[in-house]
Amino acid sequence: MTGRRNVKQERALRTRATLVRAAAEVFAESGFAGASVSKIAERAGLTLGAMYFHFKNKEALAREIVRSQPGLVAPPHDAVGLQHAVDITLTWAYQMLDDPLLLAGARLVMDQELFITPEENSHTQWTQLLAQVFSDALQRRELRAGVDVQALSRLVVNACTGAQMHAQMESGRLDLPERVEEMWRCLLPAIATPSGAALIEFGPTRARTAS
Repeated sequence: MTGRRNVKQERALRTRATLVRAAAEVFAESGFAGASVSKIAERAGLTLGAMYFHFKNKEALAREIVRSQPGLVAPPHDAVGLQHAVDITLTWAYQMLDDPLLLAGARLVMDQELFITPEENSHTQWTQLLAQVFSDALQRRELRAGVDVQALSRLVVNACTGAQMHAQMESGRLDLPERVEEMWRCLLPAIATPSGAALIEFGPTRARTAS
């Protein structure tokens, strides 16, 4: 009985993951308003009944995708402090080129008030994550004394959001990693100590594992 129950649980998890990925693809292509549960179910190759068994509506799917955003970005190198903040944003920028879940999150940014509270939206999640990293950088004396880590976190999130929007319009996001690196090169002289800035590394090797 336990084995049969485990098989059912694994099947349910696979079905849920299939629905989330299908929803991400539809949201990325059509936006929140243009997406429908029927389109998502069709993309997933599942019935509407299976869709509604796992998710009440498209709002629940959008909420699941937005909540998952920070957990999708895992820099390939172990780093701490300021380098870790840089690595997070660079990894995000490179993954944005082809990750359907991140692409969906980007497309859903302007519609988040329709399905998620301000306390849970992606801006808040990313700001909280970066604030923890910047607090560590401040303790490590990589940031200049007096830097407001909350304000800096909001600034970086806002800058990355704007960068991906403009990159989408102007290059299909192909130059997003370069835009993020440019952001850091402008910011570092103002926020980092000379010794902290001198150690920062950029480039695709910080964000992608060797193939």
